Amino acid sequence: MWSQQTAELQVAVDSTHIRIGEQLNYTLQIKADSTAQVVFPEQPIFAPFELLEESPIDTLKAQSHFLYTKKYALIQFDSGTYFLPQQQVLVNGFSKIADLIQIRVNPVVVDTIQQKLFDIKPINDVKKNYDVLISRILWGLLAGLVLIGILYTYLFQKRKKELRVRELPPFERAIEELKALESETLSEQEEFKRYYSRLTDVVRRYLEEEAKIDALESTSEELLAKLELRIDAGSLDLDRKTLKSLRGVLQNADLVKFAKSLPELYTANQDRKSVEHVVKETKEALPEPTEEELREKAAYQDFLAKKRRKEQWIWGISGVGFLAVLTLVICMLVYGYYPVRDTLFRYPSKVLNSGQWYKSQYGTPPLAIETPDILERISSADQQVQQFRLGTFDSPFYINLSFDFPKPKPNAPESPPSDPKQADLEKGQELVNSIISSFESEGAVNIFIKNDAVTLPSGAPVAKVYGTLDYPKKEEKERVRCTFSSYLFAFDQGTIILTLMYEKEDRYGEAIEQRILNSLELIKEL
Repeated sequence: MWSQQTAELQVAVDSTHIRIGEQLNYTLQIKADSTAQVVFPEQPIFAPFELLEESPIDTLKAQSHFLYTKKYALIQFDSGTYFLPQQQVLVNGFSKIADLIQIRVNPVVVDTIQQKLFDIKPINDVKKNYDVLISRILWGLLAGLVLIGILYTYLFQKRKKELRVRELPPFERAIEELKALESETLSEQEEFKRYYSRLTDVVRRYLEEEAKIDALESTSEELLAKLELRIDAGSLDLDRKTLKSLRGVLQNADLVKFAKSLPELYTANQDRKSVEHVVKETKEALPEPTEEELREKAAYQDFLAKKRRKEQWIWGISGVGFLAVLTLVICMLVYGYYPVRDTLFRYPSKVLNSGQWYKSQYGTPPLAIETPDILERISSADQQVQQFRLGTFDSPFYINLSFDFPKPKPNAPESPPSDPKQADLEKGQELVNSIISSFESEGAVNIFIKNDAVTLPSGAPVAKVYGTLDYPKKEEKERVRCTFSSYLFAFDQGTIILTLMYEKEDRYGEAIEQRILNSLELIKEL
């Protein structure tokens, strides 16, 4: 009871006036005896404030008591006056209630008179970009091709070895397989089992191919019985000692394979030598082949040779195709997917951009310009207009260069002087109308035009009229959205107009246009 009476609860906030969205720190502190049991609320309620976080209990030892402190971070997004709810803290089972605190949440004042306001930004068209996705696909494809290449090389070498062994005569093949067994290292029972399995397979396969005995599907006793019948019949002149040594090898092999016997290494080597002796003796004991057998053997060898050549062609073509795909993927990773694809499929504007360009001078006053091909002079009924053109509206890239310098009429009355600015506006509007009329005469619709003043890389100032239009190209079922740009060189005597047009989705149109603009140069001295 004395401890309960001496415990004190204090509550504090860092400020009673905050702004919307500003963090408010709320602190509960208990001053109690060292033996007191203090329990803070497990799920405190601070409505209408939101609880951001709470800190663990901090204990501080003073002279004759302890200070237990717990902090909470609160926030509020509505302005107004609010009261923080009272919190309950238990000390030795007795409640301590915190005081009620008033908090003022002030709104953020926005000065709409002094502060400068801006219009809503227009929607920006973002082009679809599949470069990251294509790059990931290409890297995955490259990893897959590398694995396939490793597997292909392994299988090719394995198949090549099998074909080489298969084409050998039975006797030479058996001797080669026995020499391969000579280098085997044997220590465990499983290794001896594999060794004897391969050893018996060598002699069984040789007897079946050369002696024409069903050796592979026969048991050891059945095989020995068939050999004895052939010896007794006189069709196989094999020594009885050779047959006895073969019987010993087959018995040892059965003990190792079925009884899990573990012979000595010396015994295994002797059995291999015995099998080699059996193979050599069998070859000498066999009668000379007849002409019919020789022809059958030669025909079989021809069949194997043709089959080998066919498989080599298949493996070779597959290898070339694999290398071609691998090279293509690597080129795409180095140079990019679209440049490689467009180069292979001869994308029209890609061909123009990568081909040979020609720099020439046109018109009067002369204008030097570099283009993918020489511009063709267009005859016009109006002799005052000189016109040069590359392609048509149906072409991948359209270039039109016109020089409009009308000759002054003799004895023409001079017009009264007018406002120069108004005259320039009228002249500019007339040029824009002429550009629109030329597009409409070709069948273009939905023409959207903007104009701007730009400076060319050569330093010459020009007026730029640009925008988009829909044009019905011959090879397309629907109208194609195209981008056009007209650059106007205005003089007192006339105007030079350079018009460029290409499909809006063309990946190389902007590069071609920029290259042409970089080459523009007015020739001032001849």
